[in-house]
Amino acid sequence: MQWQLEQDGIVVNRKRVYRLYCEEGLRLRRRRRKHVAAAPREKLPAATRPNERWSMDFMSDEFEDGRALRLLNIVDDFTRESPAVEVGRSLPAGRVIECLERAGEDYGFPATIVVDNGPEFASKALHAWAYRHAIQLHFIEPGKPVQNAFVESFNGTCRNECLNQELFVDEVDAQEKIENWRRHYNEERPHSAHRNRTPAEFGRESRGLCPRTPAE
Repeated sequence: MQWQLEQDGIVVNRKRVYRLYCEEGLRLRRRRRKHVAAAPREKLPAATRPNERWSMDFMSDEFEDGRALRLLNIVDDFTRESPAVEVGRSLPAGRVIECLERAGEDYGFPATIVVDNGPEFASKALHAWAYRHAIQLHFIEPGKPVQNAFVESFNGTCRNECLNQELFVDEVDAQEKIENWRRHYNEERPHSAHRNRTPAEFGRESRGLCPRTPAE
């Protein structure tokens, strides 16, 4: 209000304007934000076979010289195998799709992938890719990483056993060291959820009992 009076050429004390404003009971109408109810998100049942559901999430780390490093971690919720870990300074939607395509060729494509609401996962390109492979993208609620618990657990293991133990000189060095760790995690590291069998061992046994045909 003060600046409006000054624009009209009226010079008046600011405190007087405020006093009159209060005495007259003037109030500016504040527009209330409309709250739109979020679409309900169904709780996912436990996965019962390989490739029924994957989970994926990003992690951040840095190179030896302080430059940023990103990881895309992918986990099969049933076998606990990691079909892929993509490593790079930048991982846009195109890199995410390329990684998923390679993982699908190696392991078979999943029926569902659980993701958060990051821009790479919400991109039209990823939605189009998922549609072509008959894959459902299941988005967790914002701010609730517990709904993506399997990959969050994998992230913690990756942080403790790999990222905190290694120095990465450049992208090639990081890719090699992290891929070696992923293979160790899958093929040599016992997992308590599988009575100390490795994820790869449990995955092979499970695929022998209930193989899933990859989506066309």
